[in-house]
Amino acid sequence: MVEALKVGVAGLGTVGASVVQLLAKHAAQMASKTGRPVTVTAVSARDQSKDRGFDATGFTWFTDPVEMAKEADIDIFVELIGGDSGPAEDSVRAALSRGVHVVTANKALLAKHGVDLAELAEANKVCLNYEAAVAGGIPIVKTLRESMSGNDISRVYGILNGTCNYILTRMEADGISFEDCLADAQRLGYAEADPTFDIEGNDTAHKLAILTSLAFGTKIADEDIYLEGITSITTADIQAADELGFRIKLLGVAQRTETGIEQRVHPTMVPKTSAIAGIDGVLNAVAVDGDYVGEIVLVGPGAGGNATASSVVADISDIARGDETPVLGRPASDLSDYVRARMRLHEGGYYIRLSVFDRPGAFAEIARCMGDAGISLESIVQKRHALEETPSKYDADVPQPVILITYETTEVAIKEALEVIMSKGVVAEKPQMIRIEKLN
Repeated sequence: MVEALKVGVAGLGTVGASVVQLLAKHAAQMASKTGRPVTVTAVSARDQSKDRGFDATGFTWFTDPVEMAKEADIDIFVELIGGDSGPAEDSVRAALSRGVHVVTANKALLAKHGVDLAELAEANKVCLNYEAAVAGGIPIVKTLRESMSGNDISRVYGILNGTCNYILTRMEADGISFEDCLADAQRLGYAEADPTFDIEGNDTAHKLAILTSLAFGTKIADEDIYLEGITSITTADIQAADELGFRIKLLGVAQRTETGIEQRVHPTMVPKTSAIAGIDGVLNAVAVDGDYVGEIVLVGPGAGGNATASSVVADISDIARGDETPVLGRPASDLSDYVRARMRLHEGGYYIRLSVFDRPGAFAEIARCMGDAGISLESIVQKRHALEETPSKYDADVPQPVILITYETTEVAIKEALEVIMSKGVVAEKPQMIRIEKLN
């Protein structure tokens, strides 16, 4: 009989507990599909007395994950601790150095140390698998590493953070503010007590950096990403997008250009007719443009114990079958240096919301500033605030919202024009700018 594959799980939170339960529940199915039994033999967590929904008496218990990585009788070390350094990094390095395969869901660790860890794994002839690190239950890593190896990829983009997508979906559906939606997301467990990492786009950026390396064969460059979160999005922006035929999504976009690779995370107006526009709530979606396959879109849960555990176990199954794929899709030594693209012509234009003082010449001044920057306007919409007591009249002293939609232009031109407009004293606050992305 084929010897069982022994697994050690470090970190027994929601995902870790789900991994242990899944492997026990589907033991027979796993053995049939992989050709050998897969069993958990060791676990690591600080509190051994906590009820995690499974019987841990048969496992070797370690309070220190690094000790487990160095000493446990295991073939695979599963890291579900989190963090880009400390015990997570130390234990993964220890396991790889010892010649033990590693499966991780740790996007932060990979974004910071992915290339180095890939070299370590390859030097010791072991696997480093991480399907669960990007988009939870969606098999995007396997798709890029294996299924699309015959395609030249030009763009990968997607909704990579369920918290932000939930907030934007609720703002649109219920017409409530960002602050109220965030509070609701925290109450439901979709957002952390400190949600900064999610709502400012950092979580999406870590995932995008990994996808960029897989898609374009470059070294991971998580610090070379243009980053903008969703905290500035208002219900006025949501409503305007709806009226203009768009929805607002936080996208991570990586694209090959003539001058290098462009990586950006920011709120984006996407056409309602696009596939990505229909992704609501906490779901994630990733789209890939290949020269032979065209565009493919993968949709599914981006987080949660069971969905993430499903991807972790898929990685374990690959190792059990003996499947070996270079960590980042090609040998680490073949990865090219990341070359950041210059500011390019943005395909799709920009949405700009201005709070304009209702006085003679204000519109003309705005149009002049745009024209001087070489920016053509597709449309100008004024949505004036009527007086409550006299709806047919307006208060000339109250700034009025004006929405501009531009034709294709450059980011530099837009920002320079808006700086000049602000210096003219015709707007009451900093303009809102949201990119419009051309999508299928």
